[in-house]
Amino acid sequence: MKYSDELMKTWNEYKDPKRVKALSVLIKEEVEKIGRPINIMEFCGGHTHVILRNGLDELLKGYVKFLHGPGCPVCVIAMERIDLALKLAKFPNVIFTTYGDLLRVPGSDGTNLLKLRAEGYQVKAVSSCMEALKLAMEHPDKKVIFFAIGFETTSPHTAVLIKEAKRQGIKNLWVISNHVLSLVVLEYLLNSEEKPQIDAFIGPGHVSTITGSLVYEKITQTYGTPVVISGFEPLDLLQTTYLIAKQIREGRSEVEIQYKRSVDPRGNVKAQQYLKEVFKIRDTFPWRGLGYIPKSAYEIKEEFSQYDGEKFFDIKIASGREHPGCLCGQVIKGLKTPLDCKLFARVCTPQHPVGPCMVSSEGACLAYYRYKRAGI
Repeated sequence: MKYSDELMKTWNEYKDPKRVKALSVLIKEEVEKIGRPINIMEFCGGHTHVILRNGLDELLKGYVKFLHGPGCPVCVIAMERIDLALKLAKFPNVIFTTYGDLLRVPGSDGTNLLKLRAEGYQVKAVSSCMEALKLAMEHPDKKVIFFAIGFETTSPHTAVLIKEAKRQGIKNLWVISNHVLSLVVLEYLLNSEEKPQIDAFIGPGHVSTITGSLVYEKITQTYGTPVVISGFEPLDLLQTTYLIAKQIREGRSEVEIQYKRSVDPRGNVKAQQYLKEVFKIRDTFPWRGLGYIPKSAYEIKEEFSQYDGEKFFDIKIASGREHPGCLCGQVIKGLKTPLDCKLFARVCTPQHPVGPCMVSSEGACLAYYRYKRAGI
């Protein structure tokens, strides 16, 4: 049976149990021809949740092992950047804005932005960075900070925010950029001495709508590691897994797009242009559990430096102190699963998270808490 996007016309078809069963059989046949189980790393938290929520890991157990990589923006933000956010939020006359999940990530002292808001500091969750611009216009007497996080999916939005603030001559808005680059972290993992066996990557669907697929050719050509960009339905991920198994069995290493309904090889050229206009690549940047990775994040260009909050507020923050029992850093490397953590579902819960992997809606620990904690 042949599987492609064109064959599935309705959303229900992407969850059709008969198709799921048939495709799982094809995957197992391919893996049996390979002669060993294969290890596939997904580095998008959305994919992690789809895999676990639909039991795809159990369906393919003994044939495919899914490794959960550093693809959750909240999960990879370093402790020192959280400590920076907490300090900025306490500045007098500041309205501090960021995306919602970040408000619950604890800093070095155990507090978080949500607690600061309860104490009376002006901390606001936004669903769009343009809400920060609106607040700056409505409150010209306030210093409005937008604490920007995310991979290439959200970084163009921040670029548009900065361009629009400059166009309108806004004087009371500053951006703290924590935008990171997906391709660089993949190379870091493949070059790391401390890494699991990675046979292939499931490419991130949303990120790839911006970057396109061509950027991953360096991974396939230099490291011989296949990359297949996937959508977010159960059959998307199964078809992606099948394409990966087929590549490995045939001895190929290529970039393929399973998510053809959304991803173009060139990506979103307009969004890429915004990024080039507003941002440049930092020399280095800290990642949770991974340390400082060279050329792995964006900073604001000099032409827009009046909106660079790191320059305006000029706060120095020491490296943050992680909770000694938290395994988030190991989880996002694919070296451990949340079930290996002694804090998981006992001390660390969604109501009282210790680490960001339990906070984020894309975090692996939250996914395991929702779908795999039976018997704990």
